Amino acid sequence: MTSIQPFSPAEATAWARLVAVSELLPTMLDAQLQRDVELTHFEYLVLSVLAASPEQTSRMTRLASQTNATLPRLSHVARRLDEKGLLERFPCPQDKRATNARITSEGLAVLDRAAPGHVATVRSNVLDALEPAELDQLAAISSRILARLDPEGRMSATQCNVGSTESDGSDTAPDATAAVPA
Repeated sequence: MTSIQPFSPAEATAWARLVAVSELLPTMLDAQLQRDVELTHFEYLVLSVLAASPEQTSRMTRLASQTNATLPRLSHVARRLDEKGLLERFPCPQDKRATNARITSEGLAVLDRAAPGHVATVRSNVLDALEPAELDQLAAISSRILARLDPEGRMSATQCNVGSTESDGSDTAPDATAAVPA
């Protein structure tokens, strides 16, 4: 039988704080988005990924992968967003067995209305708590963890490569996902 190495005090502290952030942050983001535009953070993420997709359209299987959702969960959320008029689903022209989703003009308008409050919430609760060097560290640490959790790079965040805070200012967002942060 293999013995399990217990956490060191530093490891236990880092792990406990990561778990606490991962529990508290989604609740805070959901509350702000529900208050401002009656969306959950996951719904906002789905719309953001669609907005950044070519022709603002994605096959549902790809969208599920990019948002780390099961296809049944995404289908349920897409149905709700479709009923609200924020996205539309239609048969994939290349493969009639597949379904595509496209963000609607109303969906884009909701993202536009949600973005200021969402950015302010993220900034005040996360980004403003960090110095520029710490932002670079957070990005590097998150990237290393994501490389283990998402080695295929399925999620859109895994592929995000916006320049560091120490750049010369010429770095631009690779797609609209950075302009409408999830």
